[in-house]
Amino acid sequence: MTVPLGFDLTIGDLAKRTGVKVQTIRYYETIGLLPAPDRTEGNQRRYNDRAAGTLRFIRHARDLGFEIDQIRGLLSLAAHPDQPCADADAIARHHLKQVEQRIAILQSLRGELKRMVRQCSGGRVATCRVIEVLADHAHCQTEHRRAASGGLDR
Repeated sequence: MTVPLGFDLTIGDLAKRTGVKVQTIRYYETIGLLPAPDRTEGNQRRYNDRAAGTLRFIRHARDLGFEIDQIRGLLSLAAHPDQPCADADAIARHHLKQVEQRIAILQSLRGELKRMVRQCSGGRVATCRVIEVLADHAHCQTEHRRAASGGLDR
C-alpha cells in the first residue's frame, strides 16, 4: 500500500518524538494497542501525528502504572468522545485502589526493614538480626510476605 500524504514519520522519528523505544512501538503494534501503520512501497512503516498522539497517551498511561488491558479500554473509550466517562472513571478508580494497596504494602515493608536495620548490632553474622529475620519469617513483625509477592510465595 502506498503511504498517504501526512504519513511522514518513520518509526525512529516516532520514537524520538514520543520518548518510546522502537522495540516498544513494535510490541504495541503486535498486541494491537497501536494500530499497524501504513507502509511505503519499500515496506517501511510510516506514521502520522495521530499515531504519535496515541503513543503519547499510551506512554503517559504506562508511566502512571496502568496495565495494558486498562489502557486498551481507555483508548477504546477515547475513540468515542461523546459517550459518558463513567467507564473511564471506573478504570481510574480501580487503578487508584491498586496503587493505594501497593503503597500500604511498601510502607509495611519499609517498617520491617527499618526494624531489621535498627536491631542489627553490627557484630558478627552469627548474631545479625537482618540474617535472623530473613532466615526465619517468624521473627518478622509484619505479615507482608504473601501481599508483597502478589499472593504467591516466591
